[in-house]
Amino acid sequence: MTGARPGVTGSGPWPGLDVLEAQTVVVGDLVDVPSEVAGLPFTVTLAERGPWSDRVGRTSSLLAELPTELGPHGWKLADRPSRDLARAHAYLREDVDALAVATHGWDGPLVVPVLGPLTLAASLYLARGDKVVSDAGAVRELAASLAAGLAEHLATIRRSVPGAQPTVLLHEPLLAQVMAGVLPSFSGYSALRSVPGPVAAERIREVAAGIRSVEGARVVVHGGTAWTSLGAIRAAGVDGFALAVPALDERSWEKVAEAVEGGLAFWPELAPQASSQCAGPDVVGQADTLTRPWRSVGLPMTSLRDVVLVAGPVAGSSPDDARGVLAGLVRAARIVAERAEA
Repeated sequence: MTGARPGVTGSGPWPGLDVLEAQTVVVGDLVDVPSEVAGLPFTVTLAERGPWSDRVGRTSSLLAELPTELGPHGWKLADRPSRDLARAHAYLREDVDALAVATHGWDGPLVVPVLGPLTLAASLYLARGDKVVSDAGAVRELAASLAAGLAEHLATIRRSVPGAQPTVLLHEPLLAQVMAGVLPSFSGYSALRSVPGPVAAERIREVAAGIRSVEGARVVVHGGTAWTSLGAIRAAGVDGFALAVPALDERSWEKVAEAVEGGLAFWPELAPQASSQCAGPDVVGQADTLTRPWRSVGLPMTSLRDVVLVAGPVAGSSPDDARGVLAGLVRAARIVAERAEA
């Protein structure tokens, strides 16, 4: 995915309200990177604009023929299109227009982060009832709708950015909890039904098939902090997986090694760099959180050329803070590249 050089991208969230400014900054900063690093621009999600633009609202707006609306407790399925959905669609159109302007004259990789089907099912409510994940039929319908909607969305992006080579980053931070059946019901007195691993894998596979119906599109699934999501991700037959590196212990890294050796690309999400007024950003320490366990589980250092470092969201950050996180990750990627050649 990166042309045998470590890549750098983001997970989607970006501070601020001006999508054109945000998208222009992200594209510019990730296209203009040192030659030993591959920058992968990503589509931004500006949650500060309200629930119509957060991850749940954005992904809900992509569903095909499955309307949603805002209820007292968040987004839910609806009987007919709502004003809330219309507003989310308007933001989506604005964002695609901003992307077209920001990427004018450019071609190359583009990461499109959205929620995956299981986390979306654990975040959306039924029109009358608990979360969608509580109803197996509704989960199946949601996955089919997301698959069709994402295919349409990627086709729209391709028309707006003809040179884009899209990779959809499916965020599944709740996948492990959904499979374990530990998410609380609305009442809090019981847990929502679990979705067996093979069924979860099938739902992800269905969404991946919709994405791949767009020529050249690829799929990476972000399992959040839980290595226990890897079984379903691998069974779904996607191109790669992402995990938050700070949450990984020795056993987790063994599972990562198995997935990498099995042919999946790894997109590690690194913690934002620590910095101080005296010492400056600790990009060496940031790179160490990846390269040390990589070596300890016996993975070849040359394989680090294929990883894509992911910048996670920074709570309460400003646009300048977010740019600093990306810049620091690019410097960490250069260190990873050097160690891959050692």
